Amino acid sequence: MSNILRLVLTLLFDAYSPFLVAARALYIAGAWLLLRKSGIAGWWSLIPWAREYQLGRCAAREPEGRYLCVTSMLITVLDVVGICFQWNKDNETLIAFVPLIFVILVSVMLVHFIYNIRVFAGFTHVYGVSRWWLVFCIIDELRFIPMLVWGLSGKYQPAWKVEDLKAELERLATHGSATVMNEGLTVNLKDRHVKEFFQKKYLLKDIHMAIPQGHMVLLLGGSGAGKTTFLNAVNGYEKADASVTLNGNDMYRDYKKMQYEVGFVPQQELMRGKDTVKKTLLDAAKLRLSKDIPAEEREKRVNEVMEIFGLVPVKNHLVEKLSGGQKKRLSISMEFISNPSLFILDEPDSGLDGVMARELFEQLRGIADTGKIVIVITHTPDRVIDLFDDVIVLAKDSSRTGRLAFYGSIDDARAFFNRNTMEEIVKTINQKEEGGDGLADEFVLKYAEVQNG
Repeated sequence: MSNILRLVLTLLFDAYSPFLVAARALYIAGAWLLLRKSGIAGWWSLIPWAREYQLGRCAAREPEGRYLCVTSMLITVLDVVGICFQWNKDNETLIAFVPLIFVILVSVMLVHFIYNIRVFAGFTHVYGVSRWWLVFCIIDELRFIPMLVWGLSGKYQPAWKVEDLKAELERLATHGSATVMNEGLTVNLKDRHVKEFFQKKYLLKDIHMAIPQGHMVLLLGGSGAGKTTFLNAVNGYEKADASVTLNGNDMYRDYKKMQYEVGFVPQQELMRGKDTVKKTLLDAAKLRLSKDIPAEEREKRVNEVMEIFGLVPVKNHLVEKLSGGQKKRLSISMEFISNPSLFILDEPDSGLDGVMARELFEQLRGIADTGKIVIVITHTPDRVIDLFDDVIVLAKDSSRTGRLAFYGSIDDARAFFNRNTMEEIVKTINQKEEGGDGLADEFVLKYAEVQNG
């Protein structure tokens, strides 16, 4: 018991000067005020480590707040370890670990410093103040200054309150669902979450839509908006709390059967360079088609697909000798072997010039015109936007959750966002630190209001 008391006294008095103790007390007071202004209970400021997480939420930097919490905890642990080393200066075994502990401490403190800056950069945005306030954040002992100023002055008010905004998003976005269609794709996704930091972290929430057969759809959204997560939830690769039906069949309940109804072409090309084009497609046919289909039928299907995608002239060429556009067409052909009803492509035009990309998207348009549903992610949508029927716009809200900001025709999207191009729409919903306008919440709420009437 005496050793524990000695450790506590050392942490409180020996390791900190009166100035540092005063600075820490003022930091806690400033945290209390900022938490209160953002709609969070001020008493969180009294709880070590959890305080940093809650400040991250107030600054619209929840992920950074988690890292700040963990690094704060590690620094405290390393401080305790350092004190224990001081008490055992004559122990050669312990002394041998000093360099390692020092390197770990410096590394943790550097990460802690970076995430502190990120969190306070968020505060400058939330309170609408100049970035020069970040000067006070370079030194830990001065960090209380902006916190007290923003917290005490009525001049500074947060742009939004954490709990109020969360409640508003929940109120507007959780109502309604898309009517299940017997022909086409219907998605009613309640949420997709993971366990992180001892709580649920929502990756996607409240996404409802019905896509008719024969439509080619653009999937739009900034980095981290959840585009890939959404596609994985739709095709059943990563199941969500959702109902997904394709032509009346449940994607989750009948996954083994339905997986052949979905073709997914990833951005990376997964092909062996030493195989020929035809062998690559024959191998794909063995995997994608029923084992009951005779070999001659499989070869017939391979020949049909090569004809569709213009690969007949290079059917005996090695994959590694193909051009970039030919490799893309071969990658798509591998998934098209099973004649899927839903075709999903992640940046199929990556690395292609404008002419080759246009040609590829015209082929995808042709696939959609046969009654298939084609969903595409591309970072250069405007050069082929005339080929799409609809656009899905996903956006990160203030809690970093991917939500539906719009689903509808291209012309309706331009009118809804009052923007002429798809790239301008992405800029509108991107966060300000990502070079955007930071209007994701506004449009998520606007779309929810439209849907709810």
